[in-house]
Amino acid sequence: MTEAPLAGITVVSLEQAVAAPYATRQLADLGARVIKVERPQGGDFARGYDRAVQGESSYFVWLNRGKESLTVDFKQPEGRRIVERLLKGADVLTNVAGAENLLEAEASAVEHMNQDHAEAVRLYATNLLGAEDGPWRLTGLDPEGLDLAKGDTTLRLRFPSPVTTAEQLRKAVVELAAKARTG
Repeated sequence: MTEAPLAGITVVSLEQAVAAPYATRQLADLGARVIKVERPQGGDFARGYDRAVQGESSYFVWLNRGKESLTVDFKQPEGRRIVERLLKGADVLTNVAGAENLLEAEASAVEHMNQDHAEAVRLYATNLLGAEDGPWRLTGLDPEGLDLAKGDTTLRLRFPSPVTTAEQLRKAVVELAAKARTG
């Protein structure tokens, strides 16, 4: 049997939601050892998207198969020491450093957009991404863009430029909504 192309490669990933977990899942599928580092108090936001797979989120299960996972509090010295030890044995690090403010706001921003601006989310999918109409939901975000889903279909809407704060996010989604409404 042929060895997987990335066998022997270790990836440490500071990730959540959809984009980075999807990318590192591809690495795991190719044989890399992927160690997912999650935030305290709930871990990856995608864990709470639904309960479709034996009580677990279908997004989380789909995006994180084949990975190891641990929760680390970077604000604590022991948490930083744990990550430093992991990095010593890693070949690759994926992270969203510099976007801590955005990541802290992600869960509430996603909830707010889905509850109060569902029409804008739908227009992102249909008018900006050319998707079929329907009950589109925002499922996650990161500095590069928004993740949208309807049923089993997922889409990625990139921001015109990276955002790293909640205020930049607000401006970006307002601009995208205006563009979606005017064509």
